[in-house]
Amino acid sequence: MALFQMEYWKDGPWFVGRLPQIPGVFSQGATIQELEENLGDAYRIMLEEQGSAPADTATETKEIEVLV
Repeated sequence: MALFQMEYWKDGPWFVGRLPQIPGVFSQGATIQELEENLGDAYRIMLEEQGSAPADTATETKEIEVLV
């Protein structure tokens, strides 16, 4: 688990927020709780795209022969 500071503001009916420590992680929600969840999702998606998130399934390794 990681802890981050969330900055948020009201934009019409939406709460909009970002994680200032993590550039590019923005989201919105109908409630502050939904915004927190959506920011968490946005952060996890960013990690997955960067290849930093742990996989949902276990990985195995196997030696293979490659002809060159």
